[in-house]
Amino acid sequence: MSKKETAKRYVLFIISLFFSALGVAFTKHGELGVSPISSVANVLSCTKGGFSLGVWLIIWNCILILGQIIILRKKFQLIQLLQIPLSFLFGYFTDFGLWLVGFIPVESYIMRLVMVVVGIVILGFGVSLSVSANVIMNSGEAFVKAIADTANKNFGNVKIAFDVSCVVLAVILSLLLFDFTIVGTREGIVISALCTGLAVKLFQRLTNEPVNRLVSD
Repeated sequence: MSKKETAKRYVLFIISLFFSALGVAFTKHGELGVSPISSVANVLSCTKGGFSLGVWLIIWNCILILGQIIILRKKFQLIQLLQIPLSFLFGYFTDFGLWLVGFIPVESYIMRLVMVVVGIVILGFGVSLSVSANVIMNSGEAFVKAIADTANKNFGNVKIAFDVSCVVLAVILSLLLFDFTIVGTREGIVISALCTGLAVKLFQRLTNEPVNRLVSD
């Protein structure tokens, strides 16, 4: 791969981060819960006077990167440290996205569902672009892959277990932080878990070929 193509692919990956973060912002604004991997950060961001969702996502992603280093040890590739600045960028994009969608009224339940659905579509588009960029994995996927490779387990099965673990941890944190009340973890998480993959597959069919032509020399 030439330097020019590599540069194009990283630019595409950064663009994919923006759309993925915007998708998270839409689902967050819908107040019905976010994707499983963002659920822990979402609950923590609901505390009064605490950090924003974007900042908590940065912290959460850095924890997952540290987890990769601990699991893989010498097998951890230094190129994967690029996940750190990209995680910061994703966090900033998320807070910017929340600012962008902040004016949209979400008083009705139907409007909240609309926000979740729109967020899933945008997130699916962003993830599909990151797959097409094919330069580096996001910290969540890389963490799952590290576990799957080390334990010699199926990636899909580990991903399901990881998502469930994130949701369980989010619920536990919510109960501890909000007087045994579930906050930030609702049906939106289930909808996101079931539908985001479908959105990614759809956009992959529609965009993979033209995007690859665009970034190739």
